[in-house]
Amino acid sequence: MIKRAQDKKIIEIKPIDLRKFADKNDAHNSVDDTPYGGGAGMLLKIEPIYKALKSIRRKKNSRVILFSAKGKKLEQKDLKRLTKYDQLIMICGRYEGVDNRVAENLIDEEVRVGDYVLTGGEIPAMVLVDGVTRLLPGVLGNLESAEDESFSNENKLEYPQYTKPEKFKGMKVPEILLSGHHGKIKEWREKKKAKLNDQ
Repeated sequence: MIKRAQDKKIIEIKPIDLRKFADKNDAHNSVDDTPYGGGAGMLLKIEPIYKALKSIRRKKNSRVILFSAKGKKLEQKDLKRLTKYDQLIMICGRYEGVDNRVAENLIDEEVRVGDYVLTGGEIPAMVLVDGVTRLLPGVLGNLESAEDESFSNENKLEYPQYTKPEKFKGMKVPEILLSGHHGKIKEWREKKKAKLNDQ
Protein backbone atom coordinates (compact mmCIF):
# COMPACT_ATOMS: atom_id res chain seq x y z
CA MET A 1 0.00 0.00 0.00
CA ILE A 2 2.81 2.42 0.91
CA LYS A 3 4.74 1.58 -2.28
CA ARG A 4 1.61 2.08 -4.36
CA ALA A 5 1.00 5.47 -2.72
CA GLN A 6 4.61 6.49 -3.46
CA ASP A 7 4.42 5.25 -7.06
CA LYS A 8 1.24 7.29 -7.56
CA LYS A 9 2.97 10.35 -6.04
CA ILE A 10 0.29 10.53 -3.34
CA ILE A 11 2.98 10.49 -0.64
CA GLU A 12 6.72 11.08 -0.54
CA ILE A 13 8.88 9.72 2.29
CA LYS A 14 12.24 11.39 2.98
CA PRO A 15 14.32 9.95 5.86
CA ILE A 16 16.83 12.35 7.40
CA ASP A 17 20.04 11.13 9.06
CA LEU A 18 20.57 13.18 12.23
CA ARG A 19 24.31 12.40 12.16
CA LYS A 20 24.64 14.76 9.19
CA PHE A 21 23.78 17.54 11.63
CA ALA A 22 26.19 16.53 14.40
CA ASP A 23 28.92 18.91 15.62
CA LYS A 24 31.55 19.19 12.84
CA ASN A 25 34.33 18.93 15.47
CA ASP A 26 33.00 15.58 16.71
CA ALA A 27 34.83 12.75 14.91
CA HIS A 28 32.10 10.29 15.97
CA ASN A 29 29.20 12.44 14.71
CA SER A 30 27.49 11.99 18.08
CA VAL A 31 23.84 12.97 18.32
CA ASP A 32 23.35 11.89 21.95
CA ASP A 33 24.84 12.66 25.35
CA THR A 34 24.40 11.91 29.07
CA PRO A 35 21.53 13.62 30.92
CA TYR A 36 22.19 16.53 33.28
CA GLY A 37 21.64 15.52 36.89
CA GLY A 38 22.71 11.94 36.21
CA GLY A 39 20.66 8.89 35.37
CA ALA A 40 20.79 5.89 33.09
CA GLY A 41 21.16 5.99 29.33
CA MET A 42 21.68 8.73 26.78
CA LEU A 43 19.46 11.46 25.34
CA LEU A 44 19.26 12.77 21.79
CA LYS A 45 20.66 16.31 21.78
CA ILE A 46 18.63 19.34 20.75
CA GLU A 47 21.21 20.81 18.33
CA PRO A 48 21.16 18.13 15.59
CA ILE A 49 17.35 17.97 15.78
CA TYR A 50 17.09 21.77 15.52
CA LYS A 51 19.47 21.84 12.53
CA ALA A 52 17.68 18.94 10.83
CA LEU A 53 14.32 20.71 11.21
CA LYS A 54 15.84 23.93 9.81
CA SER A 55 17.10 22.01 6.75
CA ILE A 56 13.60 20.90 5.76
CA ARG A 57 11.75 22.96 3.19
CA ARG A 58 8.54 23.43 5.15
CA LYS A 59 5.17 23.45 3.45
CA LYS A 60 2.63 25.99 4.67
CA ASN A 61 0.36 23.29 6.09
CA SER A 62 2.85 21.08 7.98
CA ARG A 63 2.95 19.38 11.37
CA VAL A 64 5.96 18.38 13.50
CA ILE A 65 5.38 15.22 15.55
CA LEU A 66 7.64 13.76 18.25
CA PHE A 67 7.23 10.11 19.25
CA SER A 68 7.59 9.68 22.98
CA ALA A 69 6.26 7.54 25.84
CA LYS A 70 4.65 10.61 27.42
CA GLY A 71 2.80 11.65 24.27
CA LYS A 72 -0.93 11.35 23.59
CA LYS A 73 -1.95 7.86 22.49
CA LEU A 74 -2.48 7.76 18.72
CA GLU A 75 -6.06 6.90 17.74
CA GLN A 76 -7.92 6.48 14.45
CA LYS A 77 -9.41 9.98 14.76
CA ASP A 78 -5.85 11.37 14.98
CA LEU A 79 -4.83 9.55 11.80
CA LYS A 80 -7.86 11.00 10.03
CA ARG A 81 -7.02 14.49 11.35
CA LEU A 82 -3.41 14.17 10.16
CA THR A 83 -4.53 13.47 6.57
CA LYS A 84 -5.45 17.19 6.38
CA TYR A 85 -1.78 18.23 6.47
CA ASP A 86 0.41 18.56 3.37
CA GLN A 87 3.54 17.55 5.30
CA LEU A 88 4.21 15.52 8.43
CA ILE A 89 7.66 15.85 9.98
CA MET A 90 8.35 13.06 12.46
CA ILE A 91 11.08 13.03 15.10
CA CYS A 92 12.03 9.52 16.20
CA GLY A 93 13.41 9.33 19.73
CA ARG A 94 16.16 6.91 20.73
CA TYR A 95 17.88 5.65 23.87
CA GLU A 96 16.31 7.28 26.97
CA GLY A 97 14.52 9.80 24.78
CA VAL A 98 15.09 13.35 23.58
CA ASP A 99 16.25 16.55 25.30
CA ASN A 100 12.94 17.93 26.61
CA ARG A 101 13.59 21.34 25.03
CA VAL A 102 12.62 19.69 21.73
CA ALA A 103 9.15 18.87 23.11
CA GLU A 104 8.86 22.29 24.74
CA ASN A 105 9.90 24.39 21.73
CA LEU A 106 10.25 22.61 18.39
CA ILE A 107 7.17 20.44 17.84
CA ASP A 108 3.42 20.68 17.34
CA GLU A 109 2.43 17.47 19.10
CA GLU A 110 3.84 14.50 20.98
CA VAL A 111 2.36 11.03 20.43
CA ARG A 112 2.82 7.40 21.41
CA VAL A 113 1.43 4.27 19.74
CA GLY A 114 0.74 2.38 22.97
CA ASP A 115 1.48 1.97 26.64
CA TYR A 116 4.84 0.28 26.18
CA VAL A 117 8.45 1.24 25.44
CA LEU A 118 10.27 0.55 22.15
CA THR A 119 13.95 1.06 21.33
CA GLY A 120 13.18 4.00 19.05
CA GLY A 121 10.54 6.02 17.28
CA GLU A 122 11.04 4.39 13.88
CA ILE A 123 8.35 1.73 14.40
CA PRO A 124 5.78 4.27 15.67
CA ALA A 125 6.65 6.42 12.62
CA MET A 126 5.92 3.43 10.37
CA VAL A 127 2.60 2.93 12.18
CA LEU A 128 1.64 6.57 11.66
CA VAL A 129 2.71 6.60 8.00
CA ASP A 130 0.74 3.43 7.27
CA GLY A 131 -2.35 4.58 9.18
CA VAL A 132 -2.45 8.02 7.55
CA THR A 133 -1.54 6.86 4.03
CA ARG A 134 -4.35 4.32 3.74
CA LEU A 135 -6.88 7.08 4.48
CA LEU A 136 -5.68 9.33 1.64
CA PRO A 137 -7.83 9.47 -1.51
CA GLY A 138 -6.58 7.14 -4.25
CA VAL A 139 -4.66 4.77 -1.96
CA LEU A 140 -7.32 2.17 -1.11
CA GLY A 141 -9.32 0.88 -4.04
CA ASN A 142 -12.57 1.02 -2.09
CA LEU A 143 -12.58 3.98 0.32
CA GLU A 144 -15.90 2.75 1.75
CA SER A 145 -14.02 -0.14 3.39
CA ALA A 146 -11.83 2.38 5.27
CA GLU A 147 -14.89 4.31 6.45
CA ASP A 148 -16.70 1.22 7.75
CA GLU A 149 -13.80 -0.55 9.47
CA SER A 150 -12.87 -0.83 13.13
CA PHE A 151 -12.25 2.45 15.00
CA SER A 152 -13.56 4.60 12.12
CA ASN A 153 -17.00 5.17 13.62
CA GLU A 154 -16.78 6.62 17.13
CA ASN A 155 -13.85 4.27 17.83
CA LYS A 156 -16.14 1.22 17.53
CA LEU A 157 -14.93 -2.24 16.54
CA GLU A 158 -16.19 -3.69 13.27
CA TYR A 159 -18.57 -6.68 13.10
CA PRO A 160 -17.08 -10.18 12.50
CA GLN A 161 -16.66 -11.19 8.85
CA TYR A 162 -16.38 -14.52 6.99
CA THR A 163 -15.49 -15.73 3.50
CA LYS A 164 -15.42 -19.00 1.50
CA PRO A 165 -15.51 -21.91 2.09
CA GLU A 166 -18.90 -21.97 3.82
CA LYS A 167 -17.82 -25.01 5.88
CA PHE A 168 -14.29 -25.89 6.99
CA LYS A 169 -13.46 -28.81 9.31
CA GLY A 170 -16.84 -28.51 11.04
CA MET A 171 -16.60 -24.72 11.40
CA LYS A 172 -19.49 -22.94 9.66
CA VAL A 173 -20.29 -19.43 8.50
CA PRO A 174 -23.33 -18.04 10.42
CA GLU A 175 -26.55 -18.95 8.57
CA ILE A 176 -27.85 -15.38 8.54
CA LEU A 177 -24.98 -14.29 6.26
CA LEU A 178 -26.04 -16.89 3.68
CA SER A 179 -29.72 -15.87 3.76
CA GLY A 180 -29.50 -13.01 1.24
CA HIS A 181 -31.78 -10.95 3.52
CA HIS A 182 -29.90 -7.63 3.66
CA GLY A 183 -32.06 -6.12 6.42
CA LYS A 184 -31.53 -9.09 8.76
CA ILE A 185 -27.82 -9.23 7.91
CA LYS A 186 -27.46 -5.54 8.78
CA GLU A 187 -29.32 -6.09 12.07
CA TRP A 188 -27.12 -9.12 12.91
CA ARG A 189 -23.98 -7.11 12.17
CA GLU A 190 -25.11 -4.22 14.38
CA LYS A 191 -25.83 -6.64 17.27
CA LYS A 192 -22.43 -8.31 16.88
CA LYS A 193 -20.72 -4.91 16.72
CA ALA A 194 -22.52 -3.78 19.89
CA LYS A 195 -21.53 -6.99 21.70
CA LEU A 196 -17.85 -6.61 20.72
CA ASN A 197 -17.81 -2.99 21.88
CA ASP A 198 -19.44 -3.81 25.24
CA GLN A 199 -16.61 -6.16 26.21
